[in-house]
Amino acid sequence: MAAKVTVYTKQHCPYCVRAKHLLARKGVAYEEVSVEGNDDLRVWLAETTGQRTVPQIFAGDRPLGGYTDVAALDAEGKLDPLLRGEG
Repeated sequence: MAAKVTVYTKQHCPYCVRAKHLLARKGVAYEEVSVEGNDDLRVWLAETTGQRTVPQIFAGDRPLGGYTDVAALDAEGKLDPLLRGEG
């Protein structure tokens, strides 16, 4: 069963656009959540991921990182199993 993929974004974020394109190219359905104007959500993201930047991509409850992290996982062949909820 595929993991629910969530992408936390901001408007006008080029890395957010790249991350969404990568997921779309792979045929991955995802929920996009804007963090703009939501300080509580941004604090939660920073506490959960250790990062203050967007995008932040989750497969289920597992943070996968930002665009460069996910692109690296994809290049290594490790992204698809995570998106399927494996590992």
